[in-house]
Amino acid sequence: MSHNPHFERPASRREFLTRAGGGFGAVALAGLMGAAPRVAHAAATNPLIAKLGHHAGTAKSVIFLFMDGGPSHLDTFDPKPKVNEYAGKPLPTSVERVITPMGVSENELLASKRQWKQYGESGIPVSDWYPHVGECIDDISVIRSCWANGLNHVGSVCQMNTGSILAGRPSLGAWVTYGLGSENENLPGFVVLLDNDREPPGGSRVWGTGFMPATFQGTRFRNGNEPILHLAPPANLSAARQQPKLEFLTKLNREHLLTRGDHELEARIAAYELAFRMQAHAPEAVDLTQETKPTQQMYGLNDKATEAFGRNCLLARRLVERGVRFVQLYSGSGSQWDAHAKIEENHTRLCRSTDKPIAGLLKDLKVRGLLDSTLVIWGGEFGRTAMSEKGDGRDHNPYGFTMWMAGGGVPGGQIVGATDDFGIHATENRVHVHDLHATILDLMGLDHTRLILNHQGRPERPTVNEGRVVDELVL
Repeated sequence: MSHNPHFERPASRREFLTRAGGGFGAVALAGLMGAAPRVAHAAATNPLIAKLGHHAGTAKSVIFLFMDGGPSHLDTFDPKPKVNEYAGKPLPTSVERVITPMGVSENELLASKRQWKQYGESGIPVSDWYPHVGECIDDISVIRSCWANGLNHVGSVCQMNTGSILAGRPSLGAWVTYGLGSENENLPGFVVLLDNDREPPGGSRVWGTGFMPATFQGTRFRNGNEPILHLAPPANLSAARQQPKLEFLTKLNREHLLTRGDHELEARIAAYELAFRMQAHAPEAVDLTQETKPTQQMYGLNDKATEAFGRNCLLARRLVERGVRFVQLYSGSGSQWDAHAKIEENHTRLCRSTDKPIAGLLKDLKVRGLLDSTLVIWGGEFGRTAMSEKGDGRDHNPYGFTMWMAGGGVPGGQIVGATDDFGIHATENRVHVHDLHATILDLMGLDHTRLILNHQGRPERPTVNEGRVVDELVL
């Protein structure tokens, strides 16, 4: 055998293993270098491909429980004994008056009929409208000092979803999918679930993309046994016949896209491709019959009062379990929480319909080890006033209201901020909508000041150049 001057025999077995092991790094590097073009190509052809955030986030996904119409914080998570003490009397002159859609409110205070109980080791009080959620309070951070800018539903729902009371900006879910993509290429990255056939004020634009490419908008799943319309192909159309047609359609669309650069067409192409993949994967994801009876009952699927919202909560768990980034559930879609009159009747019904399903969701996520990586948010577009409206209701109050977060790295069993003695204004550690959004993004691993989309020469950010991360909500 000829001598090779570039080859030295190892002196020992250990030296041989050391040399051989050192070569594995080069193999890995070569693989990564070869994968780089493939990753770049995948990102170009699939904008929803999973991406790294700006830092290591504690949450991988979000479930936003949106109480459409504005729940009363005074009757759920922020007890105010002074309201009952002054019931039937005007607000004391020492308290700043509030402006409502009806003007400056001078009505008499309306007593709260709620009974309050302290739950868990934290002893946080929760009203008798939410006893099941109360059992989970040690996993919940109650934010009592939220405030917003809108007075009416259209602007306020728009702001809570997009950061602005004016239409035209991307929704928070769109920003999350734009920044992080989806971990499941066979399902949408952003899903919207309504509990009835009515859309919230502002319609689908509140889960839309504004000036952002339409690819990142929310996909609405319908109620019932077929949440995704027109997904199943005709019975007489086999996959062998369907695929060549779709490939030819995609080819034509992409040739057209090269000369147009149309975001809507780009989104349509991505939607066609996603729909094709969903034909095989989505039916399993939305099939709730795969869940055990005890699980279904934990979400309230065996009770007509809780079935609709319970189905959506269970579906949300199945979706985040499969890598969907952002799921938004609307309760009382169409401003049904808007209790200007008969708040007892209104909130009793809606709290009952959501209490057990929400608690079921939190408990189920925790048992499955998903709560640490899933951020659950509860709240509406604003709260309600201490003063009566129409004698037995409450008006809008964006000046001080409650939302809460659980999971996703948020410390549980704590209260953040406070309102005044009558629940009118946020007074301590005030948390604006922009602060909420900045905090949600931070928990997801996204810096709201660095998450930028250039639009017409202007760098646009999800928090409209405002907002701060609320330190108390980040571990």
